[in-house]
Amino acid sequence: MKVHFIAVGGSAMHNLALALHKKGYSVSGSDDEIFEPSKSRLKKYGLLPPDEGWDISRITPDLDAVILGMHAKADNPELLKAKELGLKIFSYPEFLYEQSKDKKRVVIGGSHGKTTITAMVLHVLKAAGIDCDYMVGAQLEGFEVMVKLSEDAGLMIFEGDEYLTSPLDPRPKFHVYKPDVALLSGISWDHINVFPTFENYTGQFREFIRLISPGGTLVYCAGDDVLRSICHECRPDLSIIPYAVPEHFISEGVTSLIRNGKIYPLKVFGRHNLMNLNGAYQLCRELGVSDEVFLASIVTFAGAAKRLELVAGNSRTLIYKDFAHAPSKVRASLHAIREHYAGKSVTACLELHTYSSLSKDFLSQYAGALDEADNPIVYFNPHAIQLKRLEPITAEQVKEGFGNANLEVFTGSAELRSRLLGMEWENSVLLLMSSGDFDGMEITELAGNILKKAAAEPGATQTT
Repeated sequence: MKVHFIAVGGSAMHNLALALHKKGYSVSGSDDEIFEPSKSRLKKYGLLPPDEGWDISRITPDLDAVILGMHAKADNPELLKAKELGLKIFSYPEFLYEQSKDKKRVVIGGSHGKTTITAMVLHVLKAAGIDCDYMVGAQLEGFEVMVKLSEDAGLMIFEGDEYLTSPLDPRPKFHVYKPDVALLSGISWDHINVFPTFENYTGQFREFIRLISPGGTLVYCAGDDVLRSICHECRPDLSIIPYAVPEHFISEGVTSLIRNGKIYPLKVFGRHNLMNLNGAYQLCRELGVSDEVFLASIVTFAGAAKRLELVAGNSRTLIYKDFAHAPSKVRASLHAIREHYAGKSVTACLELHTYSSLSKDFLSQYAGALDEADNPIVYFNPHAIQLKRLEPITAEQVKEGFGNANLEVFTGSAELRSRLLGMEWENSVLLLMSSGDFDGMEITELAGNILKKAAAEPGATQTT
């Protein structure tokens, strides 16, 4: 098959392009800008477009399908040419569904935790020797690509994002997949640019449940009051399975799971990760994985990229980065660090980067989100607000939204970096949270400089 990608440089899109290339498809693509790591990965497989920009000569009658990314606009010249030629045009999720409609589909959704749960399930299935296709929203250790498609696997695991399908299709992505087995990790209002009220946002999850296959299975987090009421108000034909935080304890910086009288030390930590683990456990049981295999493999799971990922550290000073950006995610990640490193000073630095987080009317949703930090910091770039065509916000409005008198607010990455390097770091943890990159601030370099500074501070313990 010959397939062309419009906006091939996106994180999800370029991974699908790689997956189809590996499957033997003839793949081409276009984009007006392609950044790393997409650029290098596409180049490695000979899929990097020769020039940036749109070129209608790439849209030819012999194409079997055109796949449209969210970055493309409705008036994209390549899209208009494809329509003129009457070619089959798919959104990214529509094409994934087409590739999996004859397989058993497992969809993992929710406002938070879905990447980690998907990663846990894939980690366990790999250890169990169960072949599956998949789509996950982060790079995983032991998996070359974020999308795998094959002819042979009878199972497909989806991370089910609730954001829009494409510029031409306003459905949430997870509505397209029509799961046989589904998991919902929780509901916390997000994406206010497309879901302007909490009721509207919640309605997308009700519809997701309605789209589960007849007689299917729904696994859900019982600790979420809104989700619990939604899961039990409809679909008597579904098998409904709740999950909660499993029995555990923390000792000498290690979180251990207690199951069947045995102790299983974990590489991950935090209440939300324990909840995620229990959700993954219920899904794996549904897929035929025994308790013994699950427990033996989950103890080796080290987490997904940018999900409480340790950048650098020693026994006295540690630097973590995390993808947290929505209020519930920020609270959960900060609480995990606070609980795990109870004897250390915690600096929590959050970048407001998404449409919702930079919206003046949404800031109040962050009230108390950084209260567990000894040093709470928020960063945002006014230029990002201009690009999103939002009303400007001020440092004072951010402080009011977070409701924290100790909050420091920065609007320049150089000033933020200088402030962080100027702090004392002995016996401390830095948690950097963002779905962006703090406007190009090099986290690894920053972490190295912090460790050097901490080692030189009076009274510092010399460790490696």
